[in-house]
Amino acid sequence: MKKIIHLIVVVAFCSCSAPKGLYTWNKYEKASYNYLKKADEKSAETIIVEYNNVINKQKGTRKTTPPGMLADYGFLLIQQGQMEEGKLNLKREMALYPESKIFIDRILNLLEQ
Repeated sequence: MKKIIHLIVVVAFCSCSAPKGLYTWNKYEKASYNYLKKADEKSAETIIVEYNNVINKQKGTRKTTPPGMLADYGFLLIQQGQMEEGKLNLKREMALYPESKIFIDRILNLLEQ
C-alpha cells in the first residue's frame, strides 16, 4: 500500500513541472526595453551582449536562435556601423528561417544601393 501511495505522489510531482520553452531569452526583454527607452551607449552595449547570449547560449527545446533574432541583431549592427557583420547576421537569419528571405532580401538590396 505504501508503494502505491509513494508512486502516486511521485507521478503527481512529476506532472507538475513546467514545460521547457522553445527558446531561452535570458535578459533580452529587459535589455531591449532599456535600449528602446534610452538609446544610449550603455544600453546599446547591454543589448548587444544579450543578443549574443540569446544567439549563442540557447537552452530551449529547439536549441536554436528564435525567429527574427538574427535579423534584429544584424539590423542593429548595421545601425552601429558594423555593415559586414550585420549583413552576415541577416544572411544567417535567412538560412535558418527561409520564410524571412523576401523581407531580408529587400533590406540587403537597399543596403547595396
